[in-house]
Amino acid sequence: MTHRFKAEHRELINAVQEAGKIALKFYKSDLKSWDKKPGDPVSEADLAIDTYLRERLLASHPSYGWLSEETADDPDRLSKSRVWIVDPIDGTRSFIAGKPEFTIAAALVEDGVPVCAAVLNPVTGEMFEALQGHGAFLNREKLICSPKADLEGARLLASRQAFEWHNWLEDAPSAKFSHINSIAYRIVVVADHQYDASLSLSAKSDWDIAAADLILSESGGISTTTKGERLIYNKKKPLHRTVISSGKALHPTLMDLLKDYKPR
Repeated sequence: MTHRFKAEHRELINAVQEAGKIALKFYKSDLKSWDKKPGDPVSEADLAIDTYLRERLLASHPSYGWLSEETADDPDRLSKSRVWIVDPIDGTRSFIAGKPEFTIAAALVEDGVPVCAAVLNPVTGEMFEALQGHGAFLNREKLICSPKADLEGARLLASRQAFEWHNWLEDAPSAKFSHINSIAYRIVVVADHQYDASLSLSAKSDWDIAAADLILSESGGISTTTKGERLIYNKKKPLHRTVISSGKALHPTLMDLLKDYKPR
């Protein structure tokens, strides 16, 4: 079956792979970095990758909009049906520290919905990608997320401290808790069945999650807010107060667990 975004998808994968080469040139080097605001680092690699992807993707599709963490927001994107949404390095803190827990994440969104996506870990060589209606893949191997439906012994990318604070541990006996700095990486490894769910109870921006959202969806999973609301992209305020990602079988259990949670 031919897909109308197949060309953009191929172009996106190629662009992100080239961006990965840029990242590796800076990785574990004498990298210049600074804080945009306290606790929010950026590096010269973020800016170099952002510039490369913006120039390459918009050169082929000048009528498309652009939204990126490292580009000043242009409200003109709101008038566009199709918008590239990019995080040049998701997990900048890990990148600066020389830890291989960062990704380059990029998606094309049409009318608020991701239609093609790529999430690359340049160090490990993991290329996660998806085209709407055509499945999700890791290095060309099809992804199928966890069919687990309960929290007993669940592998969670979540804060154990939050579970303790909210008295959720009794609902998740023997659960195993882990952390990965990049939220995009967290979501795609759920798509890869490495974990059963990712629970982010803090606000995330479109560029953090748009690409990974499609990859999880095409693997049979789902990402929503704690209230079960689907994530819509390219809104005036491109922010999501919470992001809960899992297989569809586990999602109702998570929604029940989080039903009384109130984001700050």
